[in-house]
Amino acid sequence: MKTDIFFEAMIKRKKLQFLYGLDQVTLDPYYIGADRNGKKVIYGRVNNSPVIRKFEYEKIANIRILPNSRFTPIIPIYYSMN
Repeated sequence: MKTDIFFEAMIKRKKLQFLYGLDQVTLDPYYIGADRNGKKVIYGRVNNSPVIRKFEYEKIANIRILPNSRFTPIIPIYYSMN
């Protein structure tokens, strides 16, 4: 169920809001995967910060897709000077 919500948000580039432990998080979801211990995780950018963070599925609750908020993934572009 969580995967479906995360996948839909990633496809539509919608922000998510959820509880992680006791903290409320607003996330631009980028990638779903597993960590070294085999636990399912989601990676994303938190509250327009430049840092990508990892969140464990087990600690996520009350997920909702924010309807009127879209995001554009940050892709670093390097210019070369000739």
